[in-house]
Amino acid sequence: MPIQKVLVVDDSPTERYFLTDILAKGGYSVSTSESGDGVITKIKADKPDLILMDIVMPGQNGFQVTRSISRDPELQDIPIIICSSKGLETDRIWGLRQGARDYLVKPINPQELLAKIAALG
Repeated sequence: MPIQKVLVVDDSPTERYFLTDILAKGGYSVSTSESGDGVITKIKADKPDLILMDIVMPGQNGFQVTRSISRDPELQDIPIIICSSKGLETDRIWGLRQGARDYLVKPINPQELLAKIAALG
């Protein structure tokens, strides 16, 4: 199924704007959430085709939310790409172990992000 609807979960307004701009120019429909708290309900309502997940956020962090999504039978087929400033290899490995399909380190390269999304679709 081609990816059309993308949910960006990030507490930074600047980062949400940046990612939304890249995705909109790439032809994707974008919705956003500024925290991990309550995002599961939004995902179940909106049914995005892909989630871009930040790690460091108030409330539930991106690792916790990714783990919850990947363990939910209703949501586990939605791919997650973690987009984080946490650039250590251990962070990347941990993110993939929580169920993320890929892991990008900020600042996000627009061409790399769009290529990763295309590869999933």
